[in-house]
Amino acid sequence: MDVPGPERRLAAVLAADMVGFSRLMEVDEAGTLARLKTHRVELIDPAIAKNRGIIIKTTGDGMLAEFHSVVDAVLCAAEVQRRMARRNADVPPPRWIQFRIGINLGDVIVDQNDIFGDGVNVAARLEALAEPGGICVSGAVRDQVGDRLDGVQFDDLGEQTVKNIARPIRVFRIRLAEGPASLPDATKAITTPVVSKKPSIAVLPFANMSGDPEQEFFADGLTEDIITELSRFHDLLVISRNSTFVYKGKAVKVQDIGREFGVDYVIEGSVRKAGGRVRVTVQLIDAETDRHIWAERYDRELQDIFAIQDEMTRAIVATLPGRVEAAAHDRTKRKPTENMRAYECVLAAKLLHHRSTREDNAQAQILLDRALTMDPNYAHAHAWKACVLGQCWIYGWCADRDATFEQVASELEIALALDDNDADVHRILAALNLTRHDYEKATYHQERALALNPNYDLVVVQQGELLTWLGLPEEGIDWIRKAMRLNPHHPERFWSHLGRAYYCAEKYAEAAEAFSRITRPDYTHHAFLAAIFAQMNNSIAAGAHAAEVLKREPGFSVAAYLATLHYKRELDRERHESGLLKAGLPA
Repeated sequence: MDVPGPERRLAAVLAADMVGFSRLMEVDEAGTLARLKTHRVELIDPAIAKNRGIIIKTTGDGMLAEFHSVVDAVLCAAEVQRRMARRNADVPPPRWIQFRIGINLGDVIVDQNDIFGDGVNVAARLEALAEPGGICVSGAVRDQVGDRLDGVQFDDLGEQTVKNIARPIRVFRIRLAEGPASLPDATKAITTPVVSKKPSIAVLPFANMSGDPEQEFFADGLTEDIITELSRFHDLLVISRNSTFVYKGKAVKVQDIGREFGVDYVIEGSVRKAGGRVRVTVQLIDAETDRHIWAERYDRELQDIFAIQDEMTRAIVATLPGRVEAAAHDRTKRKPTENMRAYECVLAAKLLHHRSTREDNAQAQILLDRALTMDPNYAHAHAWKACVLGQCWIYGWCADRDATFEQVASELEIALALDDNDADVHRILAALNLTRHDYEKATYHQERALALNPNYDLVVVQQGELLTWLGLPEEGIDWIRKAMRLNPHHPERFWSHLGRAYYCAEKYAEAAEAFSRITRPDYTHHAFLAAIFAQMNNSIAAGAHAAEVLKREPGFSVAAYLATLHYKRELDRERHESGLLKAGLPA
């Protein structure tokens, strides 16, 4: 009797590896990991999913993906390398993140969720031969693709001898022309630019897969809640419940829904009850191509079904806008309107702003100026320019602080006049008025921002920050923690907000733990830590942090430092002053 051998199949295998990972980690470990994660989440993983690929496994700085089509694998690699080059355009060369990519078509051995064999090994060797930002493919890939892809050309590198492969490998280097790779279209013609618009989305009624009538109410309620909460995101256009519920219980094609409602994306979902648990599955689909962009499954104990509904709504709504933003990047290559380029500039500027360094702040300003050159009436870009300039003002990264502050106010006036319903405009106006110690106006704009979008992590964390300044730190802690749950990959400064709130609540151990999460503390963080340890009667730790403050800011004085803070209550200001003086910092 013959014993069956291992499962085999023919596959297009893509191997990718980050260039100079060890060097970048040595220079900035936390920053490199954060940037790599951002590129994965926003660019690489969506590109693989969009081109019908499957990520087989990842390493710290590399990955292996499988495609059923060689053409899809090459399109994916070309997209990743082009977009990575654009992202690096405004970054100093020493901080570039680049990948080498190798693609092979060959036989693989399947072992559960992994693949092995010659087909995989050759792809890995091809990746090693590629230049930084380049793609190398085998002769089999070249033969299969032929001349079918516009914007992709092949340079023959001849037969290469590679490690651990006995036979020589015929290698081709892919040369990418300007513009995206695509399948040729004989009907291409000059067309009118697409009218600029926000990313749009339709949420179809979630299907009840359990047959339980109680789950029917749950499915409908969950759908309605997601529509309501997504509608609060100003950068999304969401189709109303009355429109989409017409299709409840009907089999529909996503592309037909896209055409009927004129939307870019469709959300589908299902609810299933199994024993004492309920499972909700959500999928985000590109309505034009019918390709899945993102999917997630949520499993919960079936106790209070309506509490579960609220919890799942929050989880889904906290994730989806970021996924839609990442997918909107991909659409720019299919619909390259001026507005979408401006939109991408703003998204990139936001990422740079969150890194909170002088260099990244300067690059963010350049990108925002580009966006406003393309679209001077882009309210969101004016709001974020004010935000980035505000960061510049706070850290003293400007030659004239008074002029910069006036520029912040001017940008916000423009943004408010253009769009009074943008949560970011009110969020930043709240911060501006807090700086002016106009607590009434700050509270008004903060409440307006929160009403416009209660699921926006930057608005939610600022609610906690404002409450701390107003003398309500216990409430502030709850809001800051909520923001961290909304965005598990939140900017590091959220820890600073939390530490300050704990300090004001006289929870010094918790404050020290929060500040310890900051990987690259500046002198202000060391000042807080000095005050914290002084309040805990740890004179050695307090003195060490005080010395670090004076080393980084030799002209530091407690009075000047406290003048930059925004305590409404004198009691809170005095507590902070007491801790700083007790740590030995000069008055």
